[in-house]
Amino acid sequence: MIAGLALGALYALSGVGLVLLYRATGVLNLAYGAVGALCALVGWELNQSRGLPLELGILITILLTVTANVLYGVLVAPLMAHRSAVVQATGTLGLALACLGIANWYWTDKARALRLPTDALRFEVLGVVISSTQVLAVLLVLVVAAVATWLLRVTRWGTNMRALAADRELTSLLGVSVRKIEALAWGLSGILAGVSAVLLASLTLFSAGWLTFLVIPALAAALVGRLRSLWGTVAGGITIGLAESLLAPVSALAQFRSVAPFVIAIAVTVWHARKRTYEMRPSA
Repeated sequence: MIAGLALGALYALSGVGLVLLYRATGVLNLAYGAVGALCALVGWELNQSRGLPLELGILITILLTVTANVLYGVLVAPLMAHRSAVVQATGTLGLALACLGIANWYWTDKARALRLPTDALRFEVLGVVISSTQVLAVLLVLVVAAVATWLLRVTRWGTNMRALAADRELTSLLGVSVRKIEALAWGLSGILAGVSAVLLASLTLFSAGWLTFLVIPALAAALVGRLRSLWGTVAGGITIGLAESLLAPVSALAQFRSVAPFVIAIAVTVWHARKRTYEMRPSA
């Protein structure tokens, strides 16, 4: 359960990054995990081969992820702003495949180890050994969700973000700097992508392919939140992480762990659809 909470928190953190960007720009970023994976490998390489301190490598990882996200959001995403959501998502999928191809070409897809300073700080609760990295993951997603909720609901930047997602042309006519708002949204999402990649590389398998396709449970968590609710996304991510971990010890069900994100996302989507249909049904 402890491992599931930590893993689910990182799914939720990635999901919050996806939802935050979607609510601001209407773009579903399928390259979220791939960009984070590529930048994490660069930071790891600088630490292992160039002798840079690990902390500096992590900082470079986050800065590179933010830079890559902002460049795509400013240079490429506006060209597809008037296309359908499917076309915009497909554009980010192309970026994901490019990042995955570069990572596999230079580093191959073999697993590596990334040990954070917090991994060594461990304590025991009721006979269970817990690392500070696991605690950090859970606390981080709660803080990020709270700050992101405040940003969207209270601040002027948040209002402009929501307006941009609703109607790009009207928001521009009202004098809002669309490019600045988009750059901010892509940058914030990039910070969360970089942090998620570093923590996931420490707690799970550190390879380009693995980190790239971890966008699937993150996307499932975002769908649980209906791509709108940040706290619904947090609940979805933690539920998925717990489901995957609790299925692992059951030999008959362990092989179906990877299906958990799809099952949970579909179940919640169907439940919301049935609830909406019931509410729209005229009373007798």
